[in-house]
Amino acid sequence: MAKTVSQYRCESCGAAFPKWMGRCTSCLAWSSLVEEIATTGARRSSSTKPGSSSALPVTAIEADKHPRISTGVAEFDRVLGGGAVRGGITLIGGDPGIGKSTLLLQALAGMAAKGNRCLYISGEESAAQTAARARRLGATSEHLLVLAENDLAAIEEVIAAEKPVAFVLDSVQTVRSPALESAAGTVSQLREVAARVVERAKRDDICAFVIGHVTKDGALAGPKVLEHLVDTVLSFEGERGHAFRALRALKNRFGSSTEVAVFEMTSDGMREVPNPSAMFLAERPRGATGSVVAATAEGSRAMLVEVQALVSTFTNGPGRRNANGIDGQRLSMLLAVLERRAGYQLGSADVFVNVAGGARIDEPAIDLALILALASSVRDRPVAEDLVIFGEVGLAGEVRGVSRAAQRFSEASAMGFRRALVPASAVIENKSDIEAVGVRHVSEALEWLAPHPAR
Repeated sequence: MAKTVSQYRCESCGAAFPKWMGRCTSCLAWSSLVEEIATTGARRSSSTKPGSSSALPVTAIEADKHPRISTGVAEFDRVLGGGAVRGGITLIGGDPGIGKSTLLLQALAGMAAKGNRCLYISGEESAAQTAARARRLGATSEHLLVLAENDLAAIEEVIAAEKPVAFVLDSVQTVRSPALESAAGTVSQLREVAARVVERAKRDDICAFVIGHVTKDGALAGPKVLEHLVDTVLSFEGERGHAFRALRALKNRFGSSTEVAVFEMTSDGMREVPNPSAMFLAERPRGATGSVVAATAEGSRAMLVEVQALVSTFTNGPGRRNANGIDGQRLSMLLAVLERRAGYQLGSADVFVNVAGGARIDEPAIDLALILALASSVRDRPVAEDLVIFGEVGLAGEVRGVSRAAQRFSEASAMGFRRALVPASAVIENKSDIEAVGVRHVSEALEWLAPHPAR
């Protein structure tokens, strides 16, 4: 016989506990446990009879074709892997006001323009507010429907009646299932709503887009099971005060999980940036110390970004470290390498590092460029304007090879650069007309700050 029992689940990490505690013993978060009702003893229904399942050789199983629908936003389609997948669920997270709703409304309008019936479900705005935003963006179509609703059962009824090709749920934290007594946004509600949305999209072969809130640390709010349930997880990133936004794939069952698209937030909505390198280098200062151009690669695209460093040695006490666009721990490691392997005394210096344009670089290929930018600022000697740099730096000061070097060379050549300072192992991958100079240690790279006859 089925019976209900009470348990407590952490809103931060999803860990379950039999009784309430002030602090989660798994993630150590305070006051994060909420009560949820679980049913035990109920017999699970099954669509197959016992013993009817059988294992087959992988060669005998036909692979899914994954039919796709273009959203009309080329950069968005590229991050998705070629377009929205029928029956696929995409979770998009990002800071409030960064443009998640705007981008998805434009994407639905692009799909609706091709005659596909689409549904925008808003749990945070009224239908009139959503319609006004759609008119401002020029995202209007007779095939684009708007529903303002927070009740999951009512939402499912509308989806079943309208039979859309794609729908957007904005956002999952605002929708509540009447089957549970807890408030919207709690762990139990998130698990229930996400599971029902996934079931509906898979059963009816619908492209589903779900918007999720993020925590103050930038991670998707709610238990990790939310990310495990969906097929694709995208992160919308951008610095306050900058108009540029980066849409990054963190997980993708139907394509690459390393793709990045760049958009510009305008009064008319999200505008695609087909050439991010030109955009990031447009206002690069000429002959400035501490300014270096680095070649990065995300997914199938190589990009050039400007890395800026400012080092002030006239300080009292321990120096400050401030990094925008790169990992602060990585900066601390490279400063230690400069001090121990190259003789730079930076322990009491104030160090500020910035990736111009609001870009964020997570790959270690930016290490060598950052080393040169820091040394350029300390020695007050600029790096050559026609020089692009990439390479990973190890703790011994060695310069290590990085992936997709050929793409970086090609992008640098297309942007007019004539020389590249790279790991020695990457020189053989240069198929462009750029001159590749290989280095094995940071001490060799630092020699490029001294007066050079070729300059």
